[in-house]
Amino acid sequence: MAVLPAGAPEDVTVAVDFLREVNSGKIDALPGRTIVVGGGNVAIDVARNACRLGSEHVEMFCLESEAQMPASEEERREAVEDGAHISCGWGPKEVHLDEAGRVCGITFKRCTRVFDDEGRFAPEYDENDMRRVDADRVVMSIGQSIVWGDLLAGSKVELGRGQGALADPQTYQTAEPDIFVGGDVYTGPSFAIDAIAAGHEAAVSIHRFVQPGSTLTIGRNQRRYTALDRDDVVIESYDNASREVAHVDREREKAAPFSEYVETFTEEQVRAETARCLGCGASIVDPNKCIGCGLCTTKCAFDAIHLDRDRPECSTMVKYEQKLPSLGKYALKRAIKIKFGRNR
Repeated sequence: MAVLPAGAPEDVTVAVDFLREVNSGKIDALPGRTIVVGGGNVAIDVARNACRLGSEHVEMFCLESEAQMPASEEERREAVEDGAHISCGWGPKEVHLDEAGRVCGITFKRCTRVFDDEGRFAPEYDENDMRRVDADRVVMSIGQSIVWGDLLAGSKVELGRGQGALADPQTYQTAEPDIFVGGDVYTGPSFAIDAIAAGHEAAVSIHRFVQPGSTLTIGRNQRRYTALDRDDVVIESYDNASREVAHVDREREKAAPFSEYVETFTEEQVRAETARCLGCGASIVDPNKCIGCGLCTTKCAFDAIHLDRDRPECSTMVKYEQKLPSLGKYALKRAIKIKFGRNR
């Protein structure tokens, strides 16, 4: 993450420290103007917290265009709804201090390109296009770096872009056979759930690695998914309804800024959302895993899952209400055969 140089003013902080102080209750009000440098989801968190803490003006500045911003579209939308402003295509040049040594403004320079032709992070700027904004505080949320120290000393682990470890995308095994990686040191900045998923798969690989004669790849989920082409769907029953959106209680948000103000789905929304999910026409049952037990049909509270028999003549089906008499006859027959049958 961003690290400030020694002697930096108190009004210039990094995102993680800022969010930690807010979460611990050390900051209960934030008057004035707050400028956030960064365009990721963490920067969004900082901006939204500043809005809730009473900043008169909260503005985010990032290198990327709106389409390139790392923050998700939903996060950006909610930040704007909270009152934050987002300015794309600007990089920080200089932080200005007043006579008392406190932050009074920051100058940005226009970013003309973020990545080079090979997709590597290599921002370029137009030094003739500057913008100065007033600020009472600046929060830096401009990424993170990987510091291995001596952890990999003497190993065969290879490092790639941003000092991230190179590993097999399925097994997470590095060039050093007994070292497995996952999370940000492998993918770069990403979501916590991605790191959790990688940790699970790496744990499976480690378990297999220590078992004599085991393989790291056979029988693994290949995680190869093909997105449904919505423009080429010929299924008449295909439902292309948009996702349901939970209602937001803005009055509750104003009364208690840090309370949960997003309400749960109504029953009608839940039914519509589950119908949308299961009605896409792309659901496929893996015959190698499904044994037709029907347990899934009993667990679905909305009766959205049904089993159809492709070859009804191949077996005799008994309704649930008639299972006890049917099983009783079979059990009695087996009991008699076991008791009086000849030993073989």
